[in-house]
Amino acid sequence: MNKFKKIGLVLAVAALTTGGLTGCENMTRGQRNAAIGAGVGGVAGAAIGGNALSTVGGAAAGGLIGSQVGK
Repeated sequence: MNKFKKIGLVLAVAALTTGGLTGCENMTRGQRNAAIGAGVGGVAGAAIGGNALSTVGGAAAGGLIGSQVGK
């Protein structure tokens, strides 16, 4: 059952990220990259660590990396 919870969490984060990115039309390139990086990092953190702390850590790291890409 634990495996199903992890898969559900990853799918929920991915769905929320996709839905949230639809509002990126008026964002700058750096803001958009930070949002995408945070979403990808959050999904990766949840898949790797499987707890809230790893999800938040992955989102923070992904957002930071995403904001620096393309500078």
